Amino acid sequence: MDRFEDLQAFVAVVEAGSFTGAAERLGAAKSVVSRRVSGLEERLGVQLLRRTTRTQNLTETGRSFYEHSARILADLEEAESAVQQEHGELRGTLRVALPLSFGVRHMCKPIASFSRLHPKIRFDLDLNDRRIDLVEEGMDLAIRIGHLPDSSLIARRLFDVRNVVCASPHYLSVHGEPRSPEELAEHDCLVYSNLPDPDTWRWKDDQGRKQSVDVRVIMRASNGDLLANAAAHGLGIVIQPTFLASEAIRRGNLVPILEDYEWPVSPAFAVYPPTRHLSYRVRAFIDFLAERFSGTPQWDRDCETLSARQT
Repeated sequence: MDRFEDLQAFVAVVEAGSFTGAAERLGAAKSVVSRRVSGLEERLGVQLLRRTTRTQNLTETGRSFYEHSARILADLEEAESAVQQEHGELRGTLRVALPLSFGVRHMCKPIASFSRLHPKIRFDLDLNDRRIDLVEEGMDLAIRIGHLPDSSLIARRLFDVRNVVCASPHYLSVHGEPRSPEELAEHDCLVYSNLPDPDTWRWKDDQGRKQSVDVRVIMRASNGDLLANAAAHGLGIVIQPTFLASEAIRRGNLVPILEDYEWPVSPAFAVYPPTRHLSYRVRAFIDFLAERFSGTPQWDRDCETLSARQT
């Protein structure tokens, strides 16, 4: 038992990045975690962590030992999950990385529903628009929006994200409504800075040909909610995912424009690191999300209903 708990403590310190974080994750005192890691190093006769007053970094030996230890703990957890699955019970912690705005707006209901089905599951959520290293951060899976770069991650497509160009009624009354995407070069535009080429907006014309325009940028921001609010206050024109803009459109704070043009559609994926065995709880949660988001998402149905009313 001591060896198992020593491994748990060591892996928790590496994945949490600190003894304090590991203690919180394990529900143990920091002194207990520190003592277990020190005892492990003493028993092995090697230094696994280089400690400073602020950080703990793996030695080369420690990195190799961490990989083996994490695999052992994962295999044990998988064995326990298999037994629990046979008895229809899932338990443990799901560590999930979510895009900030999408997570806040659209993930609470699915998580609450999943929790009611599996009350012994706990969630550890990281809401951030940056793309973290899932293995290094110790995450089970992530929801990612947009085309994925080549990587070793395994991806399952959940739904498509449509985009809409919109502005406030006040902005349009003062500056006029652009009649074509090319006219965006003469309008104040708000851009999402996390995109690879945020100042260039792309669409397809009625012949399916790809077109683009370099917009006149008056604001860049790394958060879509801020951009939506800025547009609603009349600062300029914004292109937004419908999952983010639909509420403001429904309230009349934003008005869709240039609807006759085909704006980009981005896939949304559940991604997870490759493992020999995907844990039952991760698989069950991904299956649940795939079913939950199947078909046309509610936010797109809302936008379609509003467009139909306006025509």
